[in-house]
Amino acid sequence: MAIPETQTAIVITGAGGPDVLQPQTVEVPVPGSGQVLIRVSAAGVNRHDVHQRSGGRHSDGTAIPGLEVCGTIAAVGAGVDRDRIAERVMALVQGGGYGQYVIASQHLVLPAPDTLSDIEAAGFPEAAFTTWWNFFHLMSLGKEGFALIHGGTSGVGHIALQAMSALGYRVIATAGTEAKVTAAKGFGAHAALSYRDAELAAKVMEATGGQGISALLDVSAGAHLDQDLKMMAPDGQIAHLSGGGGAELALPLRDIMAKRLRITGSLLRPLPLDRKARVAEDIRRDVLPLLGTRVRPTLAATFDFRDAASAHAEMERNDHIGKIMLTVDHD
Repeated sequence: MAIPETQTAIVITGAGGPDVLQPQTVEVPVPGSGQVLIRVSAAGVNRHDVHQRSGGRHSDGTAIPGLEVCGTIAAVGAGVDRDRIAERVMALVQGGGYGQYVIASQHLVLPAPDTLSDIEAAGFPEAAFTTWWNFFHLMSLGKEGFALIHGGTSGVGHIALQAMSALGYRVIATAGTEAKVTAAKGFGAHAALSYRDAELAAKVMEATGGQGISALLDVSAGAHLDQDLKMMAPDGQIAHLSGGGGAELALPLRDIMAKRLRITGSLLRPLPLDRKARVAEDIRRDVLPLLGTRVRPTLAATFDFRDAASAHAEMERNDHIGKIMLTVDHD
């Protein structure tokens, strides 16, 4: 497979709005030990990308956003079987996904199933890794408990609902509009409710038969914390995915102590590779067999990668259900 020296990629030219995303010519990276070079056909757009763009380059210096892709392996580094070249894959990457070529660790590369198109497959990895890391590694959810996801129709939420419900987990979802509440039920939610409801906690307790929530995934930077604490089961856990631009939580310690609650959070990108690799093993075992039958990314909107600015504007409107995607050509 002929590999060019340069590629077109979308670069964050400065901190700001969607207009700072500009196509530029950059070098094609070279895979190191244990890495593969992927010729990208599609990439997912995630909320992390929007936050990265707003602040400029990522803390690791990366100026090309993008955390998940689908494509074919174009080259391999030392320690990777050369027979993998030309393999159709989907992968979680450390940035760089908004380009024609990107580097990925071989441990975070998954086979792209024939049951999904390239665009669908590219919308799977980030949601799957986020879900499995937080619910089953960070919070140790068991099937005897109830889970809750704030934002059940988000890119992460709608895939989490499908996969977890297919595997027998009871997951309650919240959403901001009636249309999204209805969509969350369609994705497999045990119950779906509006997070704007003043009686949210009481309705969650009713939906769980009084048991409460054992593991709660919060993408709202604690916007519903008062309700969250009321709906938690004893020994329950809350994991935060969004720092809310530096938001601080004011916590009623007595409520936390009374139920022995654990409040934590995580960022997926800086998670050590060995821990991500263990998550990947779980996804291969538990979720890949469901793709295309019980689990399928919903495509809310698709843009040419050179028009990533419009994709970010679409995400910031917060009207979408499912994934916002980029198609990547090599002209």
